[in-house]
Amino acid sequence: MTVTIYHNPRCSKSRATMEYLEENGIEAEVIKYMDTPPDAAALKELLTMLKMSPRELMRKHEAVFKDAGLDDPTFTDEELIEAMTQCPSLIERPIVVNDGKAVLARPPELVQDILK
Repeated sequence: MTVTIYHNPRCSKSRATMEYLEENGIEAEVIKYMDTPPDAAALKELLTMLKMSPRELMRKHEAVFKDAGLDDPTFTDEELIEAMTQCPSLIERPIVVNDGKAVLARPPELVQDILK
């Protein structure tokens, strides 16, 4: 089983999910997405696995979200994806991937949904 976590060590929810994985003996490939953000293709793939729209995956309380006016409904999915690739702090976290499935692990226990 190859589990991947898109992790931000500064985020308490992300750290809690890392702890959850470790406590359950699950080794995960860790992608510190703030250092190496996913490109548009990878983000589209994650969105498909998450069954989410780009807007649903965005952190709406981030200053950059508000400053850029990204709550404007006229922004296309492509434009929102581009914004997330340029500013990865806009991406909600943590995202855990396993075997073609992904979950936004908020709370961390949601990881169980993709490990079965």
